[in-house]
Amino acid sequence: MSKRIVIIGGVAAGPKTAVRAKRLMPDSDVTLVDQDSMISYGGCGIPYYVSGDVPDEKELRSTSFHMVRDATFFENAKGVKTITSTRALSIDREKKTVTVEYVKTGDKSDLEYDILMLATGSEPVRLPLPGVDLEGVYTISDLHKAIEIKDRIAKGKVGKAVVVGGGAIGLEMAEALTDLWGVETSVVEFMDQLLPSAVGWSMASMLTKHLRDNNIEVFLGEAAQEVLGEDGKVVGLKTGKRTLEADLVILAAGVRPRSQLAVEAGLQVSKNGAIVVNERMQTSDPAIYAAGDCVEIMHLVTGKRFFAPFGSLANKEGRVAANNMAGIPTVFKGAVGSFIMKAFDICIGAVGLSLEQAKAEGFDAESSYTSPSDRAHFYPGQAVMCLELVFDKRTRRVLGMEGVGPMNDGLSARIDAAAVAISDGATIDEFYNIEMCYAPPFSAAIDAINAAGYVAENICDGRMNQISPQEFCRWMDDQSLYPDWLVLDVRHTKEAAPLVEKYPEKWLSIPYDQVRARHGELTTDKTVIVVCNAGSRSYEIQLFMGTVGKENYLVLPGGLNFIRRVGADWLE
Repeated sequence: MSKRIVIIGGVAAGPKTAVRAKRLMPDSDVTLVDQDSMISYGGCGIPYYVSGDVPDEKELRSTSFHMVRDATFFENAKGVKTITSTRALSIDREKKTVTVEYVKTGDKSDLEYDILMLATGSEPVRLPLPGVDLEGVYTISDLHKAIEIKDRIAKGKVGKAVVVGGGAIGLEMAEALTDLWGVETSVVEFMDQLLPSAVGWSMASMLTKHLRDNNIEVFLGEAAQEVLGEDGKVVGLKTGKRTLEADLVILAAGVRPRSQLAVEAGLQVSKNGAIVVNERMQTSDPAIYAAGDCVEIMHLVTGKRFFAPFGSLANKEGRVAANNMAGIPTVFKGAVGSFIMKAFDICIGAVGLSLEQAKAEGFDAESSYTSPSDRAHFYPGQAVMCLELVFDKRTRRVLGMEGVGPMNDGLSARIDAAAVAISDGATIDEFYNIEMCYAPPFSAAIDAINAAGYVAENICDGRMNQISPQEFCRWMDDQSLYPDWLVLDVRHTKEAAPLVEKYPEKWLSIPYDQVRARHGELTTDKTVIVVCNAGSRSYEIQLFMGTVGKENYLVLPGGLNFIRRVGADWLE
């Protein structure tokens, strides 16, 4: 007997479920419903449409063979009945019907189902600020808003813009406005760092410096208080510390699950507002499935439910739901939150937990910091890639990894490898044995991800004593608070000279290859921080000094490669 399948939501998880279900059950009656007129588009591509990297919005709605994914496409090519501009109003679980309203006419009707799927997605967090209804204030909620923003800029109506929110979508929009259009752009973030839910201090600081170097003003630890307007149009944004002029304000304070339909139907919803599903993507009603940005999934590191609004996961979840609708037992075990984004000519990515998140979850957590080359050091065009590996000192389990690197596939390859390993519960020892393909144009013989594992092992086994880049910057920023320490710079004398001259009482220079002969010149009554460019020479010197009875030596992990990129004021 054919099944009647109704799917509410037509962006990512919904279309994936619809076409998969139709393939598996050709005789089924599959109906896809969405309140918008545009469906099945790549929402994550919106900033790249605004920037001009994607010249036409239709590209975000097209297949790889250049057919626009509209209602006609789904009906003719996929056999899926598709109803757009139609809002789902309520679900009657006893009668197994969904009441819908046709947006253009206001008419209502009931759709009968044997199986129902909720793919209602997420909605932007709407900040309760005075002035948010002014002309020129936008949230990035759908493709229509993106088209309006781009049209407004193209007509010369925007000279200055403010983005409220330092998450991925806000930063991508800031780059889009600045890079192509030359709009003077500011980012206002309530927390004290960018990407606060994705990365730790070091990587966020590197990103902040890079944005500022590319003419984006970044204001951290500031709350937006009011959108200012004149004659019904936006003219600026007021924070607790300043007033910024603006012809355009983008509110990018995050998203939340769109689950009202599920709540009103009596389905189980989490305290964070996400629809609760099992591994088969079934809700608390077995006849109703849910997937995509409206659900919570299992975090494979913490074992807790979390909200992961990524199009890649939505598609996977949609396929799992369709399989189970067709009687093919399939599970979606969860995810580790893999993330990567472009920022001008660098990229920043993460997977798993940051150090702060790991500690908050109760792990005995520590980090290793490394700054290796993204390919063989002798290969033309090689560049530094900074990595932080987070691990549990008791169990040696790797909990997360994050990094900043040049805008190529180097960082992405390492984040992807780490994601697979972390999902499987890999330890430090397994990390430094991960097999990565090797050729000088692509990697070093000791790959960056293996090097991160080696350093983590040295820390975990007590061989390496370190001071974190953040703590070292605190010491340098206020040297009077920590009087009993010195820096030993083991780089070439010419490299060390500027800092020796700037900090003559704190900064010592003995080249790496001279330390063994000259160690008698070094103090034993102060903490000594050994620095080089990447940290490897510093570690060797720390070990050697221990053999001559000088145990009070610490390594600056990641070296000055890290410090230069976090924008330390004292280094200028």
